[in-house]
Amino acid sequence: MKYLMSGNEAVARALYEAGVTFASAYPGTPSTEILESLVPYHEDMYVEWAPNEKVALEAAVGASMAGFRAVAAMKHVGLNVAADPLMTVSYTGVNGGLVIVSADDPGMHSSQNEQDNRLYARLAKIPCVEISGAREAAAAIKEAYQISESFDTPVLFRMTTRVCHSKELVEEGERVAFDPITYEKHPTKFIAAPANARKRRPLVEERVQKLVAYSETSALNTIEDNGASVGVIASGVSVHYAKEVFDEKANYLTIGLTYPLPMEKIRSFVQSVETCYVIEELEPFIEEQIRLAGIDVIGKEKIPTMGELNVDILREALFGETPTYQQAPEEFLVARPPILCSGCPHRGFFYEAKKFRDMIVTGDIGCYTLGATPPLQVSDSVVCMGASISMAHGVYASMAKNGEKKRVMAVIGDSTFLHSGMTSLLNSVYNKTPTINVILDNRITAMTGHQENPGTGYNILGEPAAEVDFEKVVRALGIEKVLTINPLKLGSVREAIKECLAFDEGPSVIITRWPCALKRYSDQDHQEFNLRLPKSQVIEDLCRGCRNCVRTGCPSIRFNKETKKASVDEITCVGCGVCRESCPFDAIVEGELR
Repeated sequence: MKYLMSGNEAVARALYEAGVTFASAYPGTPSTEILESLVPYHEDMYVEWAPNEKVALEAAVGASMAGFRAVAAMKHVGLNVAADPLMTVSYTGVNGGLVIVSADDPGMHSSQNEQDNRLYARLAKIPCVEISGAREAAAAIKEAYQISESFDTPVLFRMTTRVCHSKELVEEGERVAFDPITYEKHPTKFIAAPANARKRRPLVEERVQKLVAYSETSALNTIEDNGASVGVIASGVSVHYAKEVFDEKANYLTIGLTYPLPMEKIRSFVQSVETCYVIEELEPFIEEQIRLAGIDVIGKEKIPTMGELNVDILREALFGETPTYQQAPEEFLVARPPILCSGCPHRGFFYEAKKFRDMIVTGDIGCYTLGATPPLQVSDSVVCMGASISMAHGVYASMAKNGEKKRVMAVIGDSTFLHSGMTSLLNSVYNKTPTINVILDNRITAMTGHQENPGTGYNILGEPAAEVDFEKVVRALGIEKVLTINPLKLGSVREAIKECLAFDEGPSVIITRWPCALKRYSDQDHQEFNLRLPKSQVIEDLCRGCRNCVRTGCPSIRFNKETKKASVDEITCVGCGVCRESCPFDAIVEGELR
């Protein structure tokens, strides 16, 4: 039976069919749906959300060592977090097959950079497998596990946003049971002490050479001969772009095993045509290796190294064909910048924090990144998961050393704090840095689509799980000043910030606790919070047009420039009440209950 599947769904199905026993991940676009799509198979395989990507990979390494097929999935920047175990498991090798899925994001649709993680495969000296679409997932995943077990190596399985999210008809197969490989103690293999690692280092080089020979005959690298004088070497979704541009006017060498490359097959292919292009997204990863082998090809001198490719970009780059589009009149184009949702619990906090102008605010990765955008414009930085607390410490310590006593606030989400914020906070405690650290607990991992985490009280299957008590955790780390507040109550936010500003004996923590407005509320949420809130409405006669409510950035607020009156959209208003509290003239009042 064939089903319409995204690349992520197809990879999940392929993992199930390949007999994988253990799957771990931290959610991150564009990879999130892989683990979510494995949940229906949880009776046959273990599926979990991990606190971060390093933990996910280490857990998968453990399952592999025990003799089972395992997978760890993450977005491209997540592999940076997991790079430590990645580099060493290349030396130790595997027992059961181990696949690491890296979902790269050319064009930075949902990421802070667009790194090309094929470079990690070369750095770690492990094979890299790529697919161009969902249809290839089953065969490629099964081959990846065969490679892993045959060559005693982890395998990097690279996808990109377009592959992850585009859909194709995929034929489902049956799950092939994988008999676990018997676990035996093997200290010289799995204990990566220097003496053992030195002995295994030559094995890594030998493995690469064996993989080079394998790549020449691998079914992952295929040739389509159309009898043309033009050749195209491509990988990933670029294969489809190339075929749409050249159609049957080119021969194609599709590279599915992008490291190590089948260089003799490539040499023979290039010699069979008059002109050969290498088409790949981001880095000239394939092209550089081909050129180093003394083979002449055309690549990044024409094709962009930045951003996601598409058919129009290729046509313009290769043939100078500039695409023409029907342009909409400027007056019809409305700017739609990203903004916090109506009722977002982060809005009240940022609205009040902005009033404390003589303060540096370091931000982090999550919905609250939007605290840096108009009209809130509170945060001064966003770098990576967990960086807000570390950066706040660095800002304060360096400025204080120079005699400048600037107060610094770090803002981080609940899931991000558990991901990589705890050690950062410990550093501030250890070094007695009087930073203000704000944990925005909206009771879910919101930005990537509402995944559970150790702070929500539920696991990926929706089963009750141990719930982190943030206040107990930060106190255990050594925080003395801890305040837990409702961020919808602006007075509470204001007083909490003032109290922490007055505390200079070490770092302090403010925990804002209110569920995401878009969350499917649990019984626990209903028990803890009063979620049946009255919507807001404006009494026009009392409205003075001061726009304080507009400055909250709520998309449910409307302002009529002619009448100079505000109004509230009753359909999208969720009743958070922040606009009511922001109005100095009591012109916004409670209306009907949600």
